[in-house]
Amino acid sequence: MNDKMKNLLLRTFTGAVLVGAIFGTLFWSPAAFAALAAVILVGGMWEFYSLAGKQGAEPQRVLGITAGAALFVGSLCVFNFVHPVSDALNGVLPFALRYLLSVLPIMLILELFRGRSNPAANLGATVLGIVYVALPMSLIMFIPLLSVGEWEPLALLFVIFTVFANDVFAYLVGMTANAATGGRTHKLFERISPKKTWEGFVGGVAGAVAMGVVAAHVLSADAAVWTGLAVVTALASVAGDLVESMFKRAAGVKDSGRAIPGHGVFLDRFDALLLAVTFVFVYLTFFVENLK
Repeated sequence: MNDKMKNLLLRTFTGAVLVGAIFGTLFWSPAAFAALAAVILVGGMWEFYSLAGKQGAEPQRVLGITAGAALFVGSLCVFNFVHPVSDALNGVLPFALRYLLSVLPIMLILELFRGRSNPAANLGATVLGIVYVALPMSLIMFIPLLSVGEWEPLALLFVIFTVFANDVFAYLVGMTANAATGGRTHKLFERISPKKTWEGFVGGVAGAVAMGVVAAHVLSADAAVWTGLAVVTALASVAGDLVESMFKRAAGVKDSGRAIPGHGVFLDRFDALLLAVTFVFVYLTFFVENLK
């Protein structure tokens, strides 16, 4: 078996495991999915800080990850007010908020004693890890509540499927167009990702819109609003993939991590979703009444 086939099989296996984990936790309980989101948050932040380190920054990993965890726990406390998750969350919100309010000044003071050559880059990378990874993972639980007014796993699952549909259709249409034109396709963002094409981009958006229409039908929701949601998701997904590629290219690496040989487990798998979740959350706040 050659290396390409081994790589394909490994990617297929890890992808199947992740899809299984998403399915299982979503339909098990909100608490189970929250636990999976927490793992993605911590793993994704660790990988991001590793990429930042390869670019010369020295982020404050412990404070950054604990701040991301505090943001996540705080969001779960808010979620707990509108949907029961765990009694253990009662009373935790004030402590999470106090930590979040004090963590940035603590980072500034700590940087005084670290004696590093580029404190601004270190602090910037630390805070960016929170915004880039922890924020969307803290918002993701609210998507079903905003879309259908209750914890409906299918609503969140369709958003995730829309991300997948965009990726799959972009690949298939781009590959078909490349073969049909003898490689004379139009590059989307060659400086960051030489293989992405405008043809694939259009195909990805079309696939995402088709998934949005299916979602609206299954959820008995507004088709126009879900079509718009699909477009927002597709555009954000492409941007998310390009953003992670930008970070990896700057770091001089192919994969965001090494937990699995030849693969970044968290950022490589969820880069598109990270940006999509935040934009979808904002979009739903405008149309929440239409979606119910």
